Amino acid sequence: MVHSRVIFLFYISFCCFIICNEARIHHHRLKHRHHGHGHPISQISHPPAPSPGPSDPSGDENSNSSSGLFDVRGFGAVGDGITDDTEAFKTAWDTACQVESAVLLVPYGYSFLIQSTILSGPCQSGFVFQVDGALMPPDGPEFWPRNNSRRQWLVFYRIDEMSLQGGGLIDGRGEKWWNLPCKPHKGVNGTTMPGPCDSPIAIRFFMSSNLTVKGIRIRNSPQFNFRFDNCRNVRIKSIHITAPVFSPNTDGIHIENTENVEIYDSVISNGDDCVSIGSGCHHVDIRNITCGPSHGISIGSLGNHNSRACVSNVMVRDTVIKNSDNGLRIKTWQGGHGSVSGITFNNVHMDNVRNPIIIDQFYCLLKDCSNQTSAVLVSDILYTNIKGTYDVRSTPMRFACSDSVPCTNITLSNVELLPAQGEMVLDPFCWNAYGDLQTLTIPPVSCLLEGFPRSIVENTIGIC
Repeated sequence: MVHSRVIFLFYISFCCFIICNEARIHHHRLKHRHHGHGHPISQISHPPAPSPGPSDPSGDENSNSSSGLFDVRGFGAVGDGITDDTEAFKTAWDTACQVESAVLLVPYGYSFLIQSTILSGPCQSGFVFQVDGALMPPDGPEFWPRNNSRRQWLVFYRIDEMSLQGGGLIDGRGEKWWNLPCKPHKGVNGTTMPGPCDSPIAIRFFMSSNLTVKGIRIRNSPQFNFRFDNCRNVRIKSIHITAPVFSPNTDGIHIENTENVEIYDSVISNGDDCVSIGSGCHHVDIRNITCGPSHGISIGSLGNHNSRACVSNVMVRDTVIKNSDNGLRIKTWQGGHGSVSGITFNNVHMDNVRNPIIIDQFYCLLKDCSNQTSAVLVSDILYTNIKGTYDVRSTPMRFACSDSVPCTNITLSNVELLPAQGEMVLDPFCWNAYGDLQTLTIPPVSCLLEGFPRSIVENTIGIC
């Protein structure tokens, strides 16, 4: 009898253990399901993804080649803003460059001093240069090594399929370069003084393709901030460029002999053009840029030293230009040849811009520029939905075209420009400019010539 009771109690205890264990497992499964799918997913579209965020500063500083992450500290970089980290960076670059989909990391919370250097390819595909910390050159001409180039700082050469990205800062430390005696703002009435004048471009891409630049902040470049020469398939997005309005030649983005370019969703304020487009550029799309204070967005200057220049298929759209010396500008030198064609400016807002719309085929930086018969042809230029306010010190529209090679097929549609203050300047300026109006404009434009000039038909030599 006692033996039977023991067996019965053991059986009851075993059943309770099984039931409790199953209950815990069931509860864990329900909790896991609730954590992953407890709330319905919103159908409201999300805003665009922010710029890549900074990395975790507490992460391991050693490079991890197995995961494809190469932290520059793992190659000896110090990041105190004083130590020269150039050689460590070059070693890290050379190592990461040989690994497919590698990430070269400039970590958050560190400032790396880099001398003028060239980072060369080719590299394996999918290479990412992730800048979450700060990069800076030596502080001005005095600390720039004599044997280093003074025309450029960081050069990316023969790179294919690379992304320069991150939430970090590129600090150009340009003030001492701007204050060289040769700079125009240092002399009386804009005159220059003798002395060395080379100033480095901050970031230059040369003979490279399939490039992405996104999320980067750059300030106070000694000269151009970004320059792309002989590049193909360039995408620039969500970058922020700043320099004082008096800083000379600090173009935000300059492209030369470069095709298939997209510049989107960026903010640029500086002492020169926000975007400047040089010769040999085709298929350029500029969208959603906030530009200014600056010298606006420019095609040119083109045709200097009697050279041939070709630019085609450029679109500038959905953009704001504010407190700038110029808005949408095409500038060419006398004596050049070639052509600028297929240019569209669409949906651009002007806010207190001195020359909102300007074509200048008499561009000259010297006091005495002699008249020459040849010129870069400017044709097929469309301005549509250009609205806002202008500085009344200059006419809101200026079409100054060559005597021998007139501008042709200029089209204006929905152009409304009002004075920021004072009385309206009623007369836009035209010289040898052919085109038409698709709508009435404010102020009225009555100076465009009709038809097509015979001189263009007869003279096609040098046109692209």
